[in-house]
Amino acid sequence: MTQHSTARTTLRRAVAVGTAVAVGASAAVLGATTANAVAAPSSTPAYEDGRYIVVLAEDALATYEGGITGLARTAPQRGQDLDTGSHASRAYRAHLADRQQDVAASVGAEVDVELTAAVNGFVADLTGDQAAQLSRQAGVRSVEANEILQVTSSPANDYLELPELWAQVGGMGEAGKGVVVGVLDTGIAPENPFFAGEPLGTTPGDEPYRAADGTIVYDKADGGTFTGVCETGSGFTADDCSTKIVGARYYVDGFGASRLGTEDQVPGEYLSPRDGDGHGSHTASTAAGNADVAIQSVGGADLGTMSGVAPEARIAAYKVCWSGPDPTATTDDGCASTDLVAAIDQAVIDGVDVINYSIGGGAATSVVAATDLSFLGAAAAGVFVSASAGNSGPGASTLDHASPWYTTVAATTVPNYEATVTLADGEQIPGGSITVPFDGEVTGQLVAARAIPAAGQTADDAALCLPGTLDAAAADGKIVLCERGVNARVEKSQVAADAGAIGVVLANVTPGSIDLDDHVVPTVHVDAQFFEAVAAAAAAGETITLSPGNTSGIETVAPVVAGFSSRGPALADGSDVIKPDIAAPGVGIIAASWQAPGGPDRYEFLSGTSMAAPHIAGLAAVYLSEHPLASPAEVKSALMTSAEDTFLSDGARETNPFNQGAGIVDSPSFLNPGLIYENGTEDWYGYLRGLGYGLPDSWVGEAIDPSDLNIPSIGIGSLAGTQTVTRTLTALEPGSYEVSVEGVPGVDVEVSPQVLDFTAAGQELSYEVTFTTTTASPDEWSTGFLTWANATDAVRSPIAVNPIAVDVPEWIEGEGRRASLTVDGVAGANGTLTTSTAGFAAYQRLGADSGTTDDEFQYSFTVGQGELVHDIVLAGDESVADLDLYVYRLNDAGQPVEQWVGGTPSADEAVLLEDPQPGDYVALVHVYSVAGGAQTPFILEHAAVKPGGKGKLTASPRSQDVQAGEDFQVNVTWNGLGANEQYLGVVLYELAGATERTYVYAESAPGPQTGRGQLP
Repeated sequence: MTQHSTARTTLRRAVAVGTAVAVGASAAVLGATTANAVAAPSSTPAYEDGRYIVVLAEDALATYEGGITGLARTAPQRGQDLDTGSHASRAYRAHLADRQQDVAASVGAEVDVELTAAVNGFVADLTGDQAAQLSRQAGVRSVEANEILQVTSSPANDYLELPELWAQVGGMGEAGKGVVVGVLDTGIAPENPFFAGEPLGTTPGDEPYRAADGTIVYDKADGGTFTGVCETGSGFTADDCSTKIVGARYYVDGFGASRLGTEDQVPGEYLSPRDGDGHGSHTASTAAGNADVAIQSVGGADLGTMSGVAPEARIAAYKVCWSGPDPTATTDDGCASTDLVAAIDQAVIDGVDVINYSIGGGAATSVVAATDLSFLGAAAAGVFVSASAGNSGPGASTLDHASPWYTTVAATTVPNYEATVTLADGEQIPGGSITVPFDGEVTGQLVAARAIPAAGQTADDAALCLPGTLDAAAADGKIVLCERGVNARVEKSQVAADAGAIGVVLANVTPGSIDLDDHVVPTVHVDAQFFEAVAAAAAAGETITLSPGNTSGIETVAPVVAGFSSRGPALADGSDVIKPDIAAPGVGIIAASWQAPGGPDRYEFLSGTSMAAPHIAGLAAVYLSEHPLASPAEVKSALMTSAEDTFLSDGARETNPFNQGAGIVDSPSFLNPGLIYENGTEDWYGYLRGLGYGLPDSWVGEAIDPSDLNIPSIGIGSLAGTQTVTRTLTALEPGSYEVSVEGVPGVDVEVSPQVLDFTAAGQELSYEVTFTTTTASPDEWSTGFLTWANATDAVRSPIAVNPIAVDVPEWIEGEGRRASLTVDGVAGANGTLTTSTAGFAAYQRLGADSGTTDDEFQYSFTVGQGELVHDIVLAGDESVADLDLYVYRLNDAGQPVEQWVGGTPSADEAVLLEDPQPGDYVALVHVYSVAGGAQTPFILEHAAVKPGGKGKLTASPRSQDVQAGEDFQVNVTWNGLGANEQYLGVVLYELAGATERTYVYAESAPGPQTGRGQLP
């Protein structure tokens, strides 16, 4: 339950799931530009020829709860996984396939890939005309263009205390047993010892086996069955699958086989599941690679043995990411979104338990992209998804993957391979290295690269050890100080070695990560706090020593959230869900790499949230081997509520949830969390409805305030005054818990009740948390923690609330040429509240027409300079019709560059443009459906508000002193409006430097022949 003062007009302003808000500038020019209504041309300008994901309204297998005559429920009950092989699933899947074929055929298209398990839809190559027609067809939820995404790319074993974790589940040989981890990535190198398994037999038993039809069958711990396929291709045969690799598929149609690199380049690319990049093998081996694999660096350094987090889990590889022809660049590499949704759907059908998704596309702008909805279906089917947060940090709001049904993972450092730089005066400086000899040391004179530029080169370029910038005579036999930046770290040491250097000190000039690279000469990477000391030693020409291990006495602070790790708050859909969810090791992680057929085993150090996500995927596999029937929400809750804080680089405690999420996973304790936060499809649908998304009626779930979603974190994106949120805990064992709250400065936090007494496993108890702004500054997040604890368990949730200065209704409505209304608001800060007004502006008619199903009409209008708001309103016959409204902004060439959609299951729609960019616009009305196929009438009106206007709209008092958390009132009056008109005005508020608005809708004399929402 959420209590706050916000009121909303009854006018519908929801948008359809999957609606795009930006349009490619190369889209076709609109055919109609006159002020009068004309029939729309066949091509709607928002779409180009290409490959598309078409999402349909009917439920997928994972979410269908019955209701169609002759087709039984397929959605799994709580605690069960989706059974895609059941009679009900086969029948419903055939039904969906038929519907998909019908929809595609209706525009003359062909289904290329059927999506039925996680999301109901299909992938197809469409013309712009076909895509446009489908986007407005009854039963189509969204049409999303193919998008190229990117991969986001040990001592970590020791730091995660994996031996202790494995001991709790019966030993290394039980960790992940009966669980299949699906890895969507660049493929897999099957010969690597991390993936060694026995040849597949043909006899059913505990081990995977090859069935008579050639599929690979594995009976899982949860009682379900994994059924995989070993696709063959370049450099990959059926024998490359084994009792370890139980599935290998590849998806290239979206990316395009013509864009691939060749097998001959280094590393090569292969049209098969074989990994030609190394990223996929790295993530797969991190999550579920075999135990105690002997590791050597490419340079030959013996690095001991390593293990995957869940060594007994089985791996299913889904190759969805590809390398282009230039191995030195990443701009021609990528992962196509159409391939991704196809692989997600197939992974659910195959029966994976966990998906690792170390792929991203920049800061999230929505929680309902096609991949997000696919993962919702996967979670509904019982699949836990671990997704990387992205590598765009350290800036705020750079995070990808903002939806609450999967787990978004940040990356941290861990104590790693170290070495010491000893200066002439005995000062010792710690750094990272795998190339300083483990049984020796390197001594030589230190020289700064910036002091020895080659002829014609600048000191600044030489400082970075760019190719060709060093004077070989000055570097020969020396240890060279190279500064980090611009070029690759390993290139710097190569440049120094080419100039004759015997070693390198690589220094961060600003604080950053310490990376473990396979340098060609002994190299120690030191952080920025030591730069001044090593630079001074170089200037003095001191003789220094590079030695293995950290003998400096200076403890390297870890874990620290990596600078590259993307941060929250996620701006997508209100910021009420805290992201990332959790952190895991992601800096200097060694694991398997690419491998050519018959080539040597390769291992590589990589850093990125790509490396953090598979640690969480592996831990989820271990949890599921111990608790086979656990839901994805339970696994996520266990991971988050047992997490511990990371550190800042200065050793202070990190408490910002937008950096670390709930903290770094504490693997030994998360197996027995005591209490969990459960949530499922009904909760997720309610959350989406609370955000304003229009969903099919079959998606059961009453709208809730997004802050009330029952997840293991508590976020409020806009807190004005007071708001109460509710959470429900489920006990895994009896016990009594007391609550405590830490942090959240400037906000009073009250929890009720203070004690929860659980008398049996499975019991659910709820509590409320009331937040009241006191001294917190507006628009500055206040964070902290809420913990339920007893003598054995502590169940901790991160808190983040964003106080706002003013909470007022978005709309108020009144009638009469003269009227008075009262606005009730809540102050979020102390100070003087000022009010002003703009408008009124009368609604003008853009058109009034009638149409039948699938008819379209276009109307042009102009947005002028200085407009505060432009409101476009469509009114139709609610009893028989469903109409949709599309608004496009055009560039100077008449091409659409931005799109807004009013697409609810209603005949009344509205699009409100706040502070719109001046220029030419087009409104398109689409008759989505009409009962009985008859003609249905509609009217389209718009109003543009600038400062000033008619009707003497006033707000009083113009200023008043307010206190944070207290109510206030503003009296809004007008007079002198024209008869039989509808008007739009704005009340503007300012408090503590923040501004807010209330829109005023006034009908001077409503009647049947005129009026906003009235039919002609």
